[in-house]
Amino acid sequence: MSHASASAGLPANVVVFERGWLSSNNVLFVGDGETAMVDTGYATHADQTLALAEAVLGVRPLDRILNTHLHSDHCGGNAALQARYPAVQTDIPPGEADLVARWDEQGLSFLATGQSCPRFQFTGLLRPGTELMLGGAPWQVHAAPGHDPHSIILFDAASRTMISADALWENGFGITFPELAGEPGFEDVAATLDLIEALKPLRVIPGHGAVFDDVDKALATARRRLDGLQRDPVKHARHAIKVLMKFKLLEVQSITAEDWAFWLRSTPYLSVICSRFFGDAELEQLTDDILGELIAVRAAEFDSGVIRNL
Repeated sequence: MSHASASAGLPANVVVFERGWLSSNNVLFVGDGETAMVDTGYATHADQTLALAEAVLGVRPLDRILNTHLHSDHCGGNAALQARYPAVQTDIPPGEADLVARWDEQGLSFLATGQSCPRFQFTGLLRPGTELMLGGAPWQVHAAPGHDPHSIILFDAASRTMISADALWENGFGITFPELAGEPGFEDVAATLDLIEALKPLRVIPGHGAVFDDVDKALATARRRLDGLQRDPVKHARHAIKVLMKFKLLEVQSITAEDWAFWLRSTPYLSVICSRFFGDAELEQLTDDILGELIAVRAAEFDSGVIRNL
């Protein structure tokens, strides 16, 4: 699924491509000045990302790529866009710049989560506390840790439009990955929600889902969810495993039971979560139980030795 929106009270030079999972939404800035795209989707959707950009840009080049954070569903299209537009500039948050420069796949999240991201280059950094011109307007860069310790959000104070990435969705926020690895993260989520409230955006372009303008309701929903996760971190951990499993099924669509078992064993993050939150539980049994839950709600099926996404 993907569709473009240039209305909904957004600034005139902003086009939002609302993507379905696996890809994050893409935000394309056009107008008289530099063209730019915030977040580029997942690698397997790169051809669609290119087609969406070209449909709006026409013969104009894409001048700039900006990544709110370096999860595979937000930067997986970077390499394809860089190949299509060789002069494009690419800005990333500073926290993982060294890892990208030497392409440290162990340090970056892609291998750990069992996902893919073709190697890309960067030319600049999105430093919190600075402003940059997008679509002819100044946008503020703010640190937004929680979902990812290095994530940023972008805010246009004139139109009070926010690009929130996975810090705030209409019905929650992204998995708090630091907590799963044993680092504090829930407090960062709370602080980022406070920051968003203080900035008072009129509308939010989230990393996933439709643009929304009932920001108070979204913040209240997010805080209720955060409170529940803080009270039951094991539930958060189980949900994270389910999301990673569903993401893989969405990517491959169908997979033999043998290849599925191999993927589960070779995805380090799953073992880390299992050992940290589920004690002596075997990863195979835990993931079998979770796959059973996905099958029960018809999010997957298992037939004749093959697991399929539904």
